[in-house]
Amino acid sequence: MNIRVLLRLAALTGIMAPISIWIGQLSYSWMPEPASAEALLVDNLFSFLTTLGTFIFLGVAGTLLYSVLFQRADKYDEGDGPPIEGNLTLEIVWTAIPLVLVIWIAGYSYKIYDEMGILGPMEHMHRGEAIAAPLTAQTSTEPEPIEVHARQWVWEFYYPEAGVASTELHLPNNTRAKLALTSEDVLHGFFVPAFRVKQDVIPGRSIDFEFTPIREGVYRLRDSQYSGTYFAAMQANVVVESPEAYQQWLRDTAALPPQPGLNPSYTEYKVKVENRENRPGWKTVTPAPAPLVNFPGSPEIPVPKP
Repeated sequence: MNIRVLLRLAALTGIMAPISIWIGQLSYSWMPEPASAEALLVDNLFSFLTTLGTFIFLGVAGTLLYSVLFQRADKYDEGDGPPIEGNLTLEIVWTAIPLVLVIWIAGYSYKIYDEMGILGPMEHMHRGEAIAAPLTAQTSTEPEPIEVHARQWVWEFYYPEAGVASTELHLPNNTRAKLALTSEDVLHGFFVPAFRVKQDVIPGRSIDFEFTPIREGVYRLRDSQYSGTYFAAMQANVVVESPEAYQQWLRDTAALPPQPGLNPSYTEYKVKVENRENRPGWKTVTPAPAPLVNFPGSPEIPVPKP
């Protein structure tokens, strides 16, 4: 490989690297605002993969474009190309580079997932501005996890220590959230895009699930698994608030009498039955009736006034 080829490769690398880094940084804006400590880690991994993928794409696309523009056969030339055989250096390079990339990606991905698995309320405090403030210290007595009950097609949340039931999930900010996920019928998926965490909810099992909210606000919980006709309506608000506001909400809600919670799927089903929109002969699973809860919550994320 002569010096001229090396200089060309260096020049191309100098052009592609800044573009790839710029696209990688731009990828942070493609996601919802990160609202959990895990989201920061996932976004960093996504940015890394985007940067690397952009560099590879530019290299491959640039090579193809260069070949199309400058390596074309002469007009009316129908002959075969030169019979080039074997290039040990090239074979070593195109074997070593993918091997190094795969090991690099696998190692970094494992590191991120390992950090997500051990991320606690007092760890990674200075990973970004969103969690620069000290997090709430855990008490010596671990609180009981919030019970999350999934059924076709409604979420129900029960806070055992306060004796509160709700169809809206409330969580204290900067405190490790501990959930116990159960399904009463089919496979569901607990997924909050702003938290970047997802967990399948399997019938007949109680699954422990943890994450750390770091940004106050109202987010949307969705069912990530196709669980039947009305699965798209199986949504609920997730309210992240200060620990003081959270404790006040528990006290106020505990004093409320039970009432039917939000259940858009059952409401939609009843409208269709009343209007006779269901096709005769087509079997439809009847949605579970609205659970009795202390706090039904709001039907959707409130839109802030301009």
